[in-house]
Amino acid sequence: MLWKVLYYVFPALGGYILTSLYLLKNPHILHKKKRPAFNSRHVSHRGGAGERIESTMEAFTHAVNEGTEMLELDCHLTRDGHVVVSHDENLLRQTGHDVHISSLNLEVVTRYYSTGKDRQFVLLEDLFEKFPNVPVNIEIKEDNDLLIRKVSSLVKQYKREAITVWATEQSKIMKKCRNVVSMPYMFTVSRGLQLLLLYYSGLLPFVPLGESFLQFYLPQVINRTYIPDSPVLRNGLVISLIEKLTMRKNLFQHLVKRGLQVHLFVCNKEMDIAAAFAVGATGVMTDYPSLLSDYLRKHPIC
Repeated sequence: MLWKVLYYVFPALGGYILTSLYLLKNPHILHKKKRPAFNSRHVSHRGGAGERIESTMEAFTHAVNEGTEMLELDCHLTRDGHVVVSHDENLLRQTGHDVHISSLNLEVVTRYYSTGKDRQFVLLEDLFEKFPNVPVNIEIKEDNDLLIRKVSSLVKQYKREAITVWATEQSKIMKKCRNVVSMPYMFTVSRGLQLLLLYYSGLLPFVPLGESFLQFYLPQVINRTYIPDSPVLRNGLVISLIEKLTMRKNLFQHLVKRGLQVHLFVCNKEMDIAAAFAVGATGVMTDYPSLLSDYLRKHPIC
């Protein structure tokens, strides 16, 4: 009896595997290719935090002058309702003051950078006004409906829907972002895990994807230039396993053929930039925009 079951199972399984592999390489058969309004090989993390004070107008201006094709940033809301560009909600790391942006009016927030050239927090609307044609990746870290509505309103006001990208780690927050304005958006953490499951199960070629960007750490920078808080991620064997599971060139090639962009970060050394492009990234995020610009000039086709 068993051999009769296997007689049907093996051919069906073999047919499924062959079909999945074929469609993985030829996704156009089932899916219409996304046509983004822009392509970004050069992405500046927090405006290029390694070469200028992070998230300041000087940093963003320097990155744009160096030829960046996308600015990456985070936003928080002041007590009086202004959208401020800042990675942290608490200002301790950036200014030495243990206080939350949400507890302060804008006038008070701007005082905390009191010395140095252009040590000023940037309003999102000022950034949009100064760089109307530069794509911006906005990460929303907190589940704040008012913040999401304010950011969305500014995107609409400056007519940036096609060149502004939603990013967040949490799918709950991403759902709220997508409900208020239609913009390209990134994979969240849970959606990224689903993507890997679909890939390894062979189902990915059959499943539609709403996301336009996959953004992920280049594993080799973990524990070298990025020290994670989690003790698990400080284990070299864990990082090696993550690298083997995630850095799959044929996965990235499949996504690119479907019109998605793959950005790996944070690549602050030339060897990391080279490794990211070698594995199939379409773009690299860095704290050093001039370093990445130099690399791209030397390697025009990545």
